[in-house]
Amino acid sequence: MTSIADTLSRAAHLIDLLGLHTGDQFADSKSDALDVCAAIYFAAEGGFPPEFSTDEDASIRLIECSAPAMQAIRAISNALDSEPCVTEIVPGHEVPDHIEHVSNWAATAPIGHTAPPTASEVIGRILRTANGLGVLRHTSIAA
Repeated sequence: MTSIADTLSRAAHLIDLLGLHTGDQFADSKSDALDVCAAIYFAAEGGFPPEFSTDEDASIRLIECSAPAMQAIRAISNALDSEPCVTEIVPGHEVPDHIEHVSNWAATAPIGHTAPPTASEVIGRILRTANGLGVLRHTSIAA
């Protein structure tokens, strides 16, 4: 079974290899660059569907259906300095929108900055999160 840390490390490698996409959709059909959540999905599932470059709603549903991708996306979301927005699934039941949180973090300038994080900064945050999870996993195994 692949760990969350391994999935995040592979996602960082994919972004380094293919590029970070921060525009419309979850993938750029011309350059193969991937949104950070699409890269995590690719790392978890071994590929990504064509909908990632054509249908945002279908892409979100596909990502949500991948338990390993969502675990890794939640890990990144939890490592960020901001909180995810909440979405009301059914009346009275709100859940954090981790996909939006992570995608927007990678595509939006932080407060006090004029540009979003660079691909290198996104990769760095992903790898620091993966390394932190790896340390926690090894610490709990040794305990």
